[in-house]
Amino acid sequence: MSETNASGPAVPTRAGYDRWSEFYDVDENPLVLLENLHFPKLLGNVNGLNVADIGCGTGRHALRLAEDGARVTAVDFSSGMLQRAKTKAEGKPISFVEHDLSKPLPLPDAMFDRVICCLVLDHIAGLGSFFRELRRICKPDGFIAISGMHPAMSLKGVQARFTDPASGSKVLLASEEHRFSDYVNAVVEAGLRIEHLSEHCGDAALSKRCERAQKYEGWPMLMLLKLTK
Repeated sequence: MSETNASGPAVPTRAGYDRWSEFYDVDENPLVLLENLHFPKLLGNVNGLNVADIGCGTGRHALRLAEDGARVTAVDFSSGMLQRAKTKAEGKPISFVEHDLSKPLPLPDAMFDRVICCLVLDHIAGLGSFFRELRRICKPDGFIAISGMHPAMSLKGVQARFTDPASGSKVLLASEEHRFSDYVNAVVEAGLRIEHLSEHCGDAALSKRCERAQKYEGWPMLMLLKLTK
């Protein structure tokens, strides 16, 4: 996450994340830090549950969930991100699937007690079909937990970007600029119910942890959703 003053056109999302995977885990990101404070509370106890992590990246959620007793299926389209996750997950109950999230998920109907999707939606063009897929794989008594960059961040010219340590250049990743109404309408059209919706701002505590967060103090950075059938 960063301001979009990178030079040149945005690179394709998959290629960008493949490159970013090489240093993603050490690239301090204020949005990730903020999400780590709030998202686990939304998800609750997962011991003994089947959990799908859709857009798992380098496995930061999948590993924690497995350590908490969940059986995790982790899906991502970046081979670089998945390889990093696999390296860290040795011996843990995690199955990895490489798959393009713009296509139907290669997962059975009603298989998962929890379906999570974290900081991914700004790369999804077809929100309606994507939410329908999340609904399809979720058990009737389960729920879907989502985190996303708050749409207000686009007003500050923010979207996914990283600094390539080899060249020092800013690399902008192709993203979708969704409004809040786009998310809500896609949820409703997918036949889902919003059980929880919250917005989280940057504050002085976050700025103390990450200097990059100072410009976002008091500004909505993160949204969280809990959805049921």
